[in-house]
Amino acid sequence: MIRRARVSDAKGIAKVHVDSWITTYRNIVPDEYLDGLKYEDRERLWNRNLQHSTAFVAENEIGEIIGFADGGKERSGNYPDIGGEVYSIYILKAYQGRGVGKLLMRAISNELLANDIQSLIVWVLKENQSSGFYENLGGKVIDEKYITIADKQIPELAYEWADIGQIVKRK
Repeated sequence: MIRRARVSDAKGIAKVHVDSWITTYRNIVPDEYLDGLKYEDRERLWNRNLQHSTAFVAENEIGEIIGFADGGKERSGNYPDIGGEVYSIYILKAYQGRGVGKLLMRAISNELLANDIQSLIVWVLKENQSSGFYENLGGKVIDEKYITIADKQIPELAYEWADIGQIVKRK
């Protein structure tokens, strides 16, 4: 089930956030950074974020949060033709490949469309094995940059959807 996130979801989102980083970014992001991630720190972050962001959670059949996504207006201002951005999307490893990511992307896209935003961008670590997910949803690589995590330069790719209606319509 996909639903709008509430501030009370911060703990569940934090668990998904930390666990997903550890399973997804091992051998990409330095181990000392991943090993230092703490649920409490991420819970505080999400307590703040959820007060002013648009986020959705995915729950399993017993109501546990297994994934989340948040987004809104494109933040950098470097892409004047792109109105929206998916800031983060994470799904527990055990639930990846089951369509949860597509449902979360659809929820964010519907929210952006309701706010008259027709296009979006998402930044993805280049070595992330989930990159194919964005291509399968119709995203096109339009840019690359480097970010620094724990003193390591890591390449990121920007995927764009000029018409996010295609995410909403995709089966």
